[in-house]
Parts: sequence; C-alpha cells; structure tokens
Amino acid sequence: MAETKGVDSVERALLILECFTADQPDLSLADLARATGLYKSTILRLAVSLEKFGLLQRAADGRFRLGAGALRLGSAYRHGFDLAHVLRPELRALSDATGETASFYVRDGESRLCLYRSEPARAIRHSVTEGATMPLTYGASGKILRAYSGQATKADAQILQDGYAISRGERDPDVAAISVPLFSPDGSLVGALALSGPISRFDDAHTARFVKALRQSQTRLEGQLALGS
Repeated sequence: MAETKGVDSVERALLILECFTADQPDLSLADLARATGLYKSTILRLAVSLEKFGLLQRAADGRFRLGAGALRLGSAYRHGFDLAHVLRPELRALSDATGETASFYVRDGESRLCLYRSEPARAIRHSVTEGATMPLTYGASGKILRAYSGQATKADAQILQDGYAISRGERDPDVAAISVPLFSPDGSLVGALALSGPISRFDDAHTARFVKALRQSQTRLEGQLALGS
C-alpha cells in the first residue's frame, strides 16, 4: 500500500514544535532555523499560526517558547490515558517503598516521554519532569521501550532475558535507574516503569531490592489492567 502523503505546511509546523525540550525550553529564530533546516521567513510565517492557536509564543527579546496551548494538549492526553487512575497511586506507593523517584515512560517516536512520576520526600533525589522527552538510546526506560517494541538488538538480549534494564551514569554521571516493561492483557507493550536516583544509592544490594519492588508494581498494574479489560 502506498504511503499517504501528509500536508507539508503542517509537518513543518510540527517540526518547529518538536525542537523544544525540557533542556531547551526557549529558542531563537536562528536556533530553530538550524534545528529544522527551514528558512527563517518560513518559520516566521508558521509561527503566526502556531501563536494564534496558543502553541507557540514569542518573548520581547524575540526568543520562542511553547505556549499554553501545548500544556492544554498535554494535559488532555494525560487525562485521557486509561492508566492514569492506577498509575499515579502505584507510583506513589513505589516511591514511598523505595525512597527513590518512580516514573512511567511511553514511547514517542524515537524518544521516550515521561508521562507520570512520583518523587520521594528526601532532599537528595532525582527530579523528573512530567512531559519531558529523552532519546531511546540511553537510560533504563529507553532500553526497555526499545527492546520490547520490536527493535531489540544483540545488545538487548540480556534485557529480554532478565526482564529489566539498568543504567548507571548514562544520561547524568550522578544518576542511576532501573526499569521494567508494562504489558497490556493482549501482551502488547504499554510503557516502562522506572526507579531512578543518585548512583551512590544503586549498589548491588539496593538494585536487587529495587528490581523486586518494580516487579511487584508491574504485577499489580498488569493485574488491574486485566480486570479492566
């Protein structure tokens, strides 16, 4: 079947929006031109429409950032996600039990999106922002989403055998994480459940305890999914 062609102007506008990340919340016109390969004049024309619908805003200094419309869409997506009512309390319980940050990631193209998270009360912790996107190429949850979504490589064989992934200092030299997959009743991948925190707290003894806690949460969540199906 031939691939359906999209609308060029819409794709260019979405390309602009995809340039903004948690690490780069505001960008200049030159930044956007370099990142997208679009002419500055094209970006400015598309920006008018994006600003009209609240998806983009331009500050007095000329720099661009996402508008409130993007937050509204993100909120609508989170509220419409079927797991919301079971994920949030489970993440809180997981964080309370381990003293580390508990997060849930879903795949978003070639990135992973932090959909929900719960952070512990302790002063030193790994802070994760809901809505933040990161590449699939590093981090425990990125490895899980890649390995269990049909893109497993030879390097992922151990992950598939163990049923969990560990990362230490891959995205941040001071942070470690452990992640397990979450499956729907039909066996399809829903997302990745993860614990993250200071690397000093992820020694072998703690890692074994965290893996056990994650698997218990995994079992409870998949049980609730089965009951709701």
